Amino acid sequence: MIITRSPLRISLGGGGTDLPSYYRAHGGFLVAAAIDKYVYITLHQTFVQELIIKYSKLERVTAVDQIEHPIVREALKLVGIEDPHLEITSMADIPAGTGLGSSGSFTTALLKALHASKKNIIHPAELAEQACEIEINRLGEPIGKQDQYIAAIGGITAFTFHPDGRVEYRPVRLAEETLFNLEDNLLLFFTGYSRSASAILKDQNDRSKQNDQIMLDNLHFTKEQGGRSLEALETGNLAEFARLMDVHWQRKKARSFGMSNQHINDWYDYAITHGALGGKLIGAGGGGFLMFYAGDKAKLRHAMREKGLQEVRFRFDFEGTKVVAQN
Repeated sequence: MIITRSPLRISLGGGGTDLPSYYRAHGGFLVAAAIDKYVYITLHQTFVQELIIKYSKLERVTAVDQIEHPIVREALKLVGIEDPHLEITSMADIPAGTGLGSSGSFTTALLKALHASKKNIIHPAELAEQACEIEINRLGEPIGKQDQYIAAIGGITAFTFHPDGRVEYRPVRLAEETLFNLEDNLLLFFTGYSRSASAILKDQNDRSKQNDQIMLDNLHFTKEQGGRSLEALETGNLAEFARLMDVHWQRKKARSFGMSNQHINDWYDYAITHGALGGKLIGAGGGGFLMFYAGDKAKLRHAMREKGLQEVRFRFDFEGTKVVAQN
């Protein structure tokens, strides 16, 4: 049996500029962090001549081409696994559709397990690129490269997306005190809404391809804010980082009509008047998690509980996608 895990992520600045429709023309930049909430894949050989795939559905098939789950099917093809004596099971700490990059985490965890089964050693960047190949190129999802890369690499990381498709990355240089303060004062609250990011991202993708100037100006501004967020983090100015989160969120809401709703706006405004210095909705929008940088954690937690929002506490993950058990 092989067990792998891949961390979920939060975006800290510049999110949305990692879509090929934008970075191929203008280059992209963002800062993201992996957190200690995971997608797990278990894989083991069976005696029965069939492929058993367990996720929200149960599939039992005799050939790779018969698998309905598109990522599982394409991952098996990419790694070159054809032997129908395999059981694959997925589990996650957080449900899909909540803005924490679960699809990218699922794909990297699955690929890591499949490579481990063939005793392949794979570099995190290559793992991320293979996940992007599956989701973006083979399946045509209107998504970016952020989720796959931060899941594979882990840590708090700055990414540059070049027009030719290359991705450069480096750890954000945080002082120890800044790291501890960031970890202690970033709070996540579940809105209760799960959604597919595809519709919102498709709108951004289509408008970027059409050179919609309003969309491009929004993304140019977002990329610039990503650079400023990196500077604020590396100089330890977390109050400025929180302010930039708020600026980013106000611009992000203007990117698409589906980005927010009245409930989310009301919760956000309430948080800002009850202990939050800044915040935003994580992911493509429409639901998922609200993230705030707290000036007064106790006041903010009480206010969000009062509104019925559940907090998910987290720490940062610095290991990325890994094999946790193999025998």
